[in-house]
Amino acid sequence: MPKKKTKNQLESLSQTHGKVERPLTLDQVWGDDGSRKYGTLNTEEYSKYLESLNKTDMQAHAIKIGLVPIDNRENLVKRLMTEFNKHVAQFTPRPETNNGKKLSKSARDILAEGR
Repeated sequence: MPKKKTKNQLESLSQTHGKVERPLTLDQVWGDDGSRKYGTLNTEEYSKYLESLNKTDMQAHAIKIGLVPIDNRENLVKRLMTEFNKHVAQFTPRPETNNGKKLSKSARDILAEGR
């Protein structure tokens, strides 16, 4: 039986820049995009979701996330948003620190001393 023709994998890939993006967390290695825990990675969507919850549902959501629920709604929203932003930061690529700048020889010598 002849094999079905499949697209070449290289043709189906798209690359937006020259850098190869590496997974930042072990979850990303296994294919998690980060949206499983909170349902989204968009800050506006998550804040609208929190606004739609009543106090009891918000406390249940905090327990599901792993936070100890508190009685003050404003503080609970702040804590949930802080934890959400930390979570999103784990799944966003970090900016390149060198920015293509060349180091002087003296700076390279200083950095080489720690090897």
